Amino acid sequence: MQLQRLKAMLIENDQAILTALFNDLNKPESKARLTEIDMLVHEIDFMSENLDELAKPKSAGQSEITEMVMGTKADAQIIHEPYGVFLNISPWNYPILLSISPIIGAMAAGNTIILKPSEFTVHSSAILAELIAEYFEPKYFTVVEGDVAVNQQLLTEKFDYIFFTGSVQVGKIVMAAAAKHLTPVTLELGGKSPCIVDETADLKLAAERILFGKVFNSGQTCIAPDYLLIQENVKDRLVEEIRQRINAIYQGKNPTEIADHVKVVTPRHYQRLKAFLNDGQVLVGGEYNDETSKLAFTLIDEVNWQSPVMQEEIFGSIFPMLTFKTMNEEIAQVKANAKPLALYLFTQDKATEEQVLNEVSFGGGCINDTFMHVTHAGLPFGGVGDSGMGGYHGAHSFYEMSHGKSVIKRI
Repeated sequence: MQLQRLKAMLIENDQAILTALFNDLNKPESKARLTEIDMLVHEIDFMSENLDELAKPKSAGQSEITEMVMGTKADAQIIHEPYGVFLNISPWNYPILLSISPIIGAMAAGNTIILKPSEFTVHSSAILAELIAEYFEPKYFTVVEGDVAVNQQLLTEKFDYIFFTGSVQVGKIVMAAAAKHLTPVTLELGGKSPCIVDETADLKLAAERILFGKVFNSGQTCIAPDYLLIQENVKDRLVEEIRQRINAIYQGKNPTEIADHVKVVTPRHYQRLKAFLNDGQVLVGGEYNDETSKLAFTLIDEVNWQSPVMQEEIFGSIFPMLTFKTMNEEIAQVKANAKPLALYLFTQDKATEEQVLNEVSFGGGCINDTFMHVTHAGLPFGGVGDSGMGGYHGAHSFYEMSHGKSVIKRI
């Protein structure tokens, strides 16, 4: 079975994969193993255990209208079939996870696969190309390496399905190319994911969980909290909790001098993030290391909705903070911007929770936590509006990457 071959590839070559991740991004082994190997193995196990049930034809039940028109009973079914040739264009921030995770669903659904990994993580791209060539027949699963010109050439070809993870700007290019062939797409994009903290929140808990989401992978995660919205009467208390938590994590050391601090992937991205330090007043952090392209978590104040740091997804460890007086005011501001991939709300007020969930559109999120929705196999992961379309993980991957044929059979 191809899924078991994929699992074996990951387990049998874990050290080579971890070395590639360290060379590309300075990822520490424990976190790299968790996010780029263990999560994939868990996903493969889930799919393998549930595939027979997922692939069964699904009864659509009876229809009085159908029986009336036909004059007899009918058996209605949905039968899932592969799309055909599946292209996955994957990003650099989790270069193994996001190369393989969409492929699990595509493979389970019976598609043949072409993977185009990011050119910015050359070691991860190379190990994927080497291992996939070793474990799979090229007519079934192959890797195409190269720069943006290779992406452009690939997108002139006709595929049966395209899966893309990356920026909104490139997502639009992918969708336009797919439209020429009427090829269906899943777009996992990004945007500015807000983290909202109101006056009822447990501020110590909020600081701990917000920092987990923002510090992990040095903020280079599509669902990382992008900016902080704090009710103004508890702002100073939350800032102090964040400061104390950072001190506890790093024990007073400069984070950029710690060996396993994840670096920024390219010099261009590093300089872009570093420039954001000038957009406001640094309250916590602010350290950087030009030699290693490392930036510490940095909380900045004195920004507004027009500041440069608020005009695009940050995708790094810079964390701008804005205040609000009332929840109605805050909701209006969030809704005035593009629909985010994620939203995080810290509150103990049930009415506030319901108001945000009912009034704000976003891809997915958490109440009193960050990140955790992406770990649940029962929840589809995906965006809405500018943050993407389609969703995957668990059973949703199989259904996203297969076509459901509707069939009526006279009885």
